[in-house]
Amino acid sequence: MKILMIGQKGIPARYGGVERHVEELSYELAKLGHEIFVYARSWYTPKNIKNYRGINIIHTPSIHTKHLDAITHTLTSTLHALFQKPDVIHYHGVGPALLSWIPRLFLPNTKVVATFHCIDRYHQKWNFLARFALRVGEWFTCHIPHATIAVSESLRNYCLNEHLCHTRYIPNGARPIVDKSSELLNQFGLKPEKYLLMVARLVRHKGAQYLISAWKNARALESELLADYKLAIVGDSVFTDDYVKELHTLANNYKSIIFAGWVDGKNLEALFANTALLVHPSENEGLPLTVLSAMAAGRPVLVSDIAEHLELIKDKNFLFANTNIDELTERIIALIKAPELRREQGAKNAERAQAHYDWAKIARQTENIYLAKSHALAPARISTASK
Repeated sequence: MKILMIGQKGIPARYGGVERHVEELSYELAKLGHEIFVYARSWYTPKNIKNYRGINIIHTPSIHTKHLDAITHTLTSTLHALFQKPDVIHYHGVGPALLSWIPRLFLPNTKVVATFHCIDRYHQKWNFLARFALRVGEWFTCHIPHATIAVSESLRNYCLNEHLCHTRYIPNGARPIVDKSSELLNQFGLKPEKYLLMVARLVRHKGAQYLISAWKNARALESELLADYKLAIVGDSVFTDDYVKELHTLANNYKSIIFAGWVDGKNLEALFANTALLVHPSENEGLPLTVLSAMAAGRPVLVSDIAEHLELIKDKNFLFANTNIDELTERIIALIKAPELRREQGAKNAERAQAHYDWAKIARQTENIYLAKSHALAPARISTASK
């Protein structure tokens, strides 16, 4: 089949959960023999990259501003797609799915699919109008495509309760990290098992402010215990420069807090593979690929107790109340004092990631949706698919 992916910034994925999802899913679908085309933005994917890991890349223009980048790129990509004779157009995210009606109207023989990755309107960076548009996008995601995928059980329940839509649950995935070499840590001044790690876009709802405050508190309470440990924060601004400045001010020149910026590829794998503890203090998620990546690397993960995290992490020792800095401080100290508990949890995480979040299996499940009959490709529907 000829399959077009729309909504992502591009590939190779330098940052962003949707981008990593699209890259890995497309790679596995290409291995199954499908012809995959991923639409990209030139500011994210250099124009000279036309093929990556067997995936075709098409660049279309966008207006690169906070509020217009995604929707204008989705529009130019969708208009281009109308002339490509695709078998499937797959939209990623509730914002891009606002335009899924266009191929439904003009390409009656093309299967249109959308993936609900996250409740984007909860993100604090959006103003009222953007949140309203994203709310409408949720309805379009659930009712316009022939099939809708939710990446977490929580999102599947949300679609059912809020939009009366029965979606198909297909999670994000993770790949085991084979090369666990620690030499790459030197450039960050880090030592294996002697740093905590956060990997995220530096936007407010990801919660870096809570982690920095908790780390400072933990260092003050247990200075000897944590004397050799550092906190590495991987990520940077996404139209959030003022917030990033707040984080640097909050860190207050603490030498034990490292802002590593964007890191990808082998460098990022090395950071995952050698951390003492990944911390993910996010207030809102879909099914976080950062957490899945650390799990696949066999590392322990400490997360906020939001519903999406609870699908991945069950042990209460590795949970803290969402936004609660004092409880996060207590958990950090307790887990650094318990290396055996961390090792046991890391091993369990690796087993769980391998058993339930395999990209090859995820691609086959997605392929089944592409191949399923859609009742003569009727107009907008309420999905009746289930897990």
